[in-house]
Amino acid sequence: MADRRIMILGIAAAVLLLLTGWLWLRPAGGDEFAQCRRGAIAGGAGGLGVPFTLTSETGERVTDAQVFAKPSLLYMGYTFCPDVCPLDNARNAAAVDLLDGKGVDVTPVFMTVDPRRDTPEQLAQFTDAMHPRMIGLTGSDAEIADVAKGWRFYYKLNDETDKENYLVDHMTTTFLVLPGHGTVDFFGRDVTAQDMADRVACFVDRM
Repeated sequence: MADRRIMILGIAAAVLLLLTGWLWLRPAGGDEFAQCRRGAIAGGAGGLGVPFTLTSETGERVTDAQVFAKPSLLYMGYTFCPDVCPLDNARNAAAVDLLDGKGVDVTPVFMTVDPRRDTPEQLAQFTDAMHPRMIGLTGSDAEIADVAKGWRFYYKLNDETDKENYLVDHMTTTFLVLPGHGTVDFFGRDVTAQDMADRVACFVDRM
């Protein structure tokens, strides 16, 4: 009797362990990326983004579907930015190189919020210096404003007194966009290239 009781308790414990493991590993709320997320966005990351047609650094008109045909890291800033934008984009480029080493193909994307000064030619100089696969995007003031609004991205040109040498206030968020899924997460300035690469790989592995 005692042996049977021990056997039953052992089976029950094994079932409980398996059930606990399943509950831990299964996507929360049906979200296949739940284990990869660390950021929280009001309304969910899936609410970020908007369809667009913009001008690339090569002068071609491109759509969001063309730009985000592969997993992409989207950053918005401006090429005349004295420090933040170059550092953030260099970090993003380093993460892309680390992902290349993992066999994960990711596209770095830089959209200007200063289209007056950031012509396609100006963008090309910036993106070419950052990464050979980096896509630069510009457009009209209205087009840029619409895209920024779609990603809830704040920026402000401080050009009231100087129309040439002004600075631009802007957020410093990098967004991870996956084809077929849209925006799934974001990264702040404090995230290292290695951490970014590890997190992006987590998402791509679950696509």
